[in-house]
Amino acid sequence: MSVLHEVRVKVNGSERRAATEARTLLSDFLRHDLELTGTHVGCEHGVCGACTILLDGEAVRSCLLLAVQADGHEIETVEGLAAEDGALHPLQEAFWEAHGLQCGFCTPGFLMTLVPFLERHPDPSEHEIRAAISGNLCRCTGYQHIVDAVRLAAAKLSREG
Repeated sequence: MSVLHEVRVKVNGSERRAATEARTLLSDFLRHDLELTGTHVGCEHGVCGACTILLDGEAVRSCLLLAVQADGHEIETVEGLAAEDGALHPLQEAFWEAHGLQCGFCTPGFLMTLVPFLERHPDPSEHEIRAAISGNLCRCTGYQHIVDAVRLAAAKLSREG
């Protein structure tokens, strides 16, 4: 018989809680217990970046953390990027406009990696962008359109700020 642990987190601005086993990965907790399926699971070894979320504002691989480790913390997933009225985040708009995605499987991880990156680097060089996304794997795009999307997002965000 499994012992369940209550995990309480603030996800995308809302308090959430669920009982889960101590061995449950945070990625699985988000997807299965909280039904936030935007966080994708690729390699389950922290290599591909598909499961990247923000934990207390920092980009982390949710497949490398246990749900119980997130207890009491603040999480943002890709579902939290768009505004309440459905308006896309400037980074999401830029990915769409610059064709920074194809199949879309890796896109949530890229977006969640890039949100804090753009906060810290409002006018990034191509080299900085490529370094920032080097931990995220994409099998479809060849990365150039992703780099273009990040540049476009930086321009959009600078106009907003």
